[in-house]
Amino acid sequence: MLAVTDLNAWYGRSHVLQGIDLTVRRGEIVSLIGRNGAGKTTTLRTIMGLITRRSGRVEFEGVDILSLPVHHRHRLGIGFVPEDRRIVAGLSVRENLRLGMLADVGRRHAAAFMVSLGDLFPRLVERLDQPAETLSGGEQQMLAIARAFAAAPKLMILDEPSEGIMPVLVNDMFELFGRMRRDGVTVLLVEQNVERALSISDRAYIIDQGMIVHQGDALELLANTAIQERYCAV
Repeated sequence: MLAVTDLNAWYGRSHVLQGIDLTVRRGEIVSLIGRNGAGKTTTLRTIMGLITRRSGRVEFEGVDILSLPVHHRHRLGIGFVPEDRRIVAGLSVRENLRLGMLADVGRRHAAAFMVSLGDLFPRLVERLDQPAETLSGGEQQMLAIARAFAAAPKLMILDEPSEGIMPVLVNDMFELFGRMRRDGVTVLLVEQNVERALSISDRAYIIDQGMIVHQGDALELLANTAIQERYCAV
């Protein structure tokens, strides 16, 4: 579904991504892990077209999307939940969800999504008319994920979804990612909680200093504490 080939990116003169290669197959959960500052978020932002100086190829379902405008990626079926959530203050939970539905051409998914909202995001159903900025941090993260999910994405890209979230909501969140996959959504996940990420993933890539240094089966990496300590320990 997603093929990244020789992806490079720069912040000014700093060459921060150096030849990233990774693939995500349809129906998988794939994790990208590594230390803070290793290039995880930059990789996701470059895939989404949010880094202006870049080179390489990013193919989604066989189409090179690297040079396409950012919003075209959403129209093609890529949902993105950034690290900072980007909840729209001044709008209710319901109105934030409606913003996500704008990317669902024809609104074919919208009615079904609202019906399923109670199963997927029960905390949000209780707060649909509440101002979004008054939600807790964990609830705002759930809202950001729900808003992206409202557009019926084929691929969901998630950047540090559990950061700063209380443990009970982290459990709900990881269960949700498993349900997404069962519902046919492919997931590319950046997550600092390495053990939780690997436990639900099919495969994983480790990034260090802007380069992929290891890849493999997620459960094998989960058992390989030496690799984790070398490249993922804070």
